[in-house]
Amino acid sequence: MEIRAAEPGDVDGAVALHDALVPYLVVTRNSLVRRLAGPTAPGRGTFAALDDDELVGWASCGLIGGSDPLGGELRLLVRPEARGQGIGTRLLEEIHADLRSAGATSARVFADPNSVEWAARFGYRQTRQVHYAGIDPRKVPDLPEVPSGVELVPFTAVDPRLLHAADEVAQRTKPGDAKISSQPYDGWLADIWNSPDLMRAVSVAARYEGRIIAFTRNHGDGTKMWSRMTSTLPEYRGRGLAKLVKTAALHRAAEAGVQGAYTANYDGNTPMLAVNEWLGYHRIATHAVLICPL
Repeated sequence: MEIRAAEPGDVDGAVALHDALVPYLVVTRNSLVRRLAGPTAPGRGTFAALDDDELVGWASCGLIGGSDPLGGELRLLVRPEARGQGIGTRLLEEIHADLRSAGATSARVFADPNSVEWAARFGYRQTRQVHYAGIDPRKVPDLPEVPSGVELVPFTAVDPRLLHAADEVAQRTKPGDAKISSQPYDGWLADIWNSPDLMRAVSVAARYEGRIIAFTRNHGDGTKMWSRMTSTLPEYRGRGLAKLVKTAALHRAAEAGVQGAYTANYDGNTPMLAVNEWLGYHRIATHAVLICPL
């Protein structure tokens, strides 16, 4: 068994591993190619476990942008037939060491409930649950009426600085365990706006009086997509804008040939859970949200 830093040649195996175990997380080849081709930075490690040159495990991590104190998040997968051999432990040790080297004070993971007891050995404790859901974009309801003065625009027609301003508010006010303060524009531009899997044509913002007041941001590969963030500015909530931008985005996705759209919400996020239920999302899986001090 070999545990090492992931290499560009591991990408196809990693995509296949994700598709086999957690297809609703929508990991794209382009995003992994970019991740492994760029310079290695502390807190962004990616590690592979191989058995006779076959990829049997994968772990990656990142820093939670704008978090204070600085927190990290990770993903760890091991093929079922390869479990019980210490692979997960060795991958987790590599990830923890990498996050510590970047100054992260905690690690967060969304884990299958069957992994909670195992993770507890390393100091992880459950804080809440997160629910994954999916939908065929061709089956969403008709677009609700657009309020007077509100314009629905794809990200291809959005000034990224306006979107960054809205996203700053969204990150500070979203439910979750990480405390978000601020992410500088240049970092946001590199990590979010210039992400190779950001689907700008099927991500939608609501613009009012020159300001972005609601948006939904989607990432994917053209056949399936992941809704990574949907938010409405606090002073405009309760007016159906999240439902509006998500419906418009899903209609655009259907027209673009996307066959599966996926999202996740914390169990306490009642407004977004209600929006997704109205849209027709069906629940696929529930994971435990686990936090560990580093």
